[in-house]
Amino acid sequence: MTVIQVDGVFNVRDVGGMPTESGRIREGKLLRSGSLVAATDTGIAELHKRVAHVVDLRDGKEVAAAPSATKTIATTHLPLFLGSVASFFDNDLSLEQMYRQLLEESGERLVDAIRVIARGESTLVHCTVGKDRTGVTVALALAAVGADRDAVIADYALTASQLPEERNRKIVMFLETQHPEAKHAVALATLSPAEVMRSMLDEVDERWGSAAEYLTMNGLTDAELADLRTALVED
Repeated sequence: MTVIQVDGVFNVRDVGGMPTESGRIREGKLLRSGSLVAATDTGIAELHKRVAHVVDLRDGKEVAAAPSATKTIATTHLPLFLGSVASFFDNDLSLEQMYRQLLEESGERLVDAIRVIARGESTLVHCTVGKDRTGVTVALALAAVGADRDAVIADYALTASQLPEERNRKIVMFLETQHPEAKHAVALATLSPAEVMRSMLDEVDERWGSAAEYLTMNGLTDAELADLRTALVED
């Protein structure tokens, strides 16, 4: 994986290069990031060099409050959470509980996002921070094509180190004021522990057989799965 500097956008990287069962993930095909709301003209130009299609996993309210700075890259909007982002903090869910809820309730939307990746265009997947919705989507896509599990987990875990310190400081202060009794709020907003993603992928295997089987059970066809492998894996 390669961290990429895009002016005004944080947590940007290309997941290409990680080993798979039969080769490695292609570089330049699957990128991930936080939202594009603050991308500068220089940042937008860099995105245009690298990205043909954007998958925005935020809901309508998030998009309205923080619209993407670029309107010229083809974008598919796929709100991944069935509930609001605020509800996860209100209910004090752990990261494990949030990801389980995504798997159980948003399977068809996850498949829709992965269908875009399977088209083979250079695709950027993002949400607000690029940690949870993006992390689950990218991890499932990579696991479904046989990417090395430790590499998938390491990619997820990298996010915490890519979040701006000032952003974290402000959001922690806000959460401590708004949710003083919450046990999981800070972790939800700022952390990406490797063990959480390992646990999620293990649970996918235990409950559905594999990431590929999870996706097919939620509507991905065998042909689309083959397209995903072709798009992402080089021998």
